[in-house]
Amino acid sequence: MEINHKYISVEYKLYAIEDGEEDEEPVEVCNKRHPFQFVSNLGLVLPDFEAALVNLEHGDEFDFIIPCEKAYGDFNEELMFDVDQSIFLNKDGKLDFNYVYEGAVVPMQGEDGNRFLATIIEIKKDTVTIDLNHPRAGQDLHFVGMVVENRPATNEEISEVLNASSGCEGCDGGDCGNGCGGGSCGGCGGR
Repeated sequence: MEINHKYISVEYKLYAIEDGEEDEEPVEVCNKRHPFQFVSNLGLVLPDFEAALVNLEHGDEFDFIIPCEKAYGDFNEELMFDVDQSIFLNKDGKLDFNYVYEGAVVPMQGEDGNRFLATIIEIKKDTVTIDLNHPRAGQDLHFVGMVVENRPATNEEISEVLNASSGCEGCDGGDCGNGCGGGSCGGCGGR
């Protein structure tokens, strides 16, 4: 059976919904000039995000909510803990406050070699409190936008996506670090 891969590009505003209250301002914006882009059937975006978009066509508008349990799950207090500050020291033995500050999302590696992102919550005298929850954990995700492009993906695009991340580049506003994962913008449609 042949798998059909589609190249999908969308502009959207993402609103977070927590405890039944939706943010008035979007937490992420990907515009037409810098859309969120992905190739379907590669497992690189949230399944419900892909399902909502895969059959839409250029110019189609969308407005859908992905519930917390189908997005990034509930917030888990056990994924917040202190680590020794020494793991953040630069070659001079000092903290580089350009990269290590409260709210920074930093790449880390576990003892097993797996890589992950952590958010710095607090810098203390000898330790740093980190949070391994996804930045959108505990939130329903409300996407409002329009399809910029939806067509069969080329073999080159599929290879490119498999060898690097894709996504919106330089979103206007919102959390466009790699906090949401799945793209250079970190689009929350991504995993």
